[in-house]
Amino acid sequence: MKWPGIKPKRPNRLMGWACVLVLCCLSLACSHKAPPPAPPVPGAPPPIGTQKPYQINGVWYYPIPNAEGYREKGLASWYGADWHGRRTANGERYDMHAMTAAHKTLPMNTHVKVTHLKTGRSVVVRINDRGPFVRGRIIDLSYEAARRLGLQKEGVAPVLVEAVRVASPVQVAGVTSWRLEPRRSYREGHFVIQVGSFRERANALNVRRRLLPLGRHIFIRQVNLGGETFYRVQVGIYRKLDAADAMAGDLRRRGFADAFVVAVEE
Repeated sequence: MKWPGIKPKRPNRLMGWACVLVLCCLSLACSHKAPPPAPPVPGAPPPIGTQKPYQINGVWYYPIPNAEGYREKGLASWYGADWHGRRTANGERYDMHAMTAAHKTLPMNTHVKVTHLKTGRSVVVRINDRGPFVRGRIIDLSYEAARRLGLQKEGVAPVLVEAVRVASPVQVAGVTSWRLEPRRSYREGHFVIQVGSFRERANALNVRRRLLPLGRHIFIRQVNLGGETFYRVQVGIYRKLDAADAMAGDLRRRGFADAFVVAVEE
């Protein structure tokens, strides 16, 4: 029946029903499909264990050049099935059954001894990932490491973390000897003093002009992190950490309050 003054709108109704059917089909399909893996965290460190500074949740982390003498007490946590198979910060696939761990600043492939301070149990793990990015926690263990340490049920526990050296057995004429990889002192390397980091190049140039009268090697390093470009004003390079520390202190006394030492790749 046609009503006076009203035109039929059947084509539009058909289009509407078609859209509803498409959306229903998509919803059903998605409900049976596993969620995709989470995208990488913006600003996460690049793979293959580089020591470049990186930013997580607005906080900058500066990996140390060497683990020599590292010893720290704090809380340990662990991560398991939700991350199994995903890429770690050094490019490996995370294996929840391997003896590995995540640390915010230790060099990749550092071996550390983790001791449960309540039970006295200890395990040795290899650092191959970054984290945990939770206040108060100093190391994130694999599931297997947590299980052996006895903290997989409690989730978080106080621990002592110490850098150790792991020897490799070598057979020579039927005699077993142990090879230790040489480890450079963490107080020697390549260091610069970072005076400021800016989104605007003009601000970086202004700081550089203020530093020029000091007669030091001053440069601006451009870096791209999380889709953003930063201009870092740096002074260096220094071969000794003590010399870099002394220069950073001098710059702070001269009014550059944000000056600090950064270890750079050779």
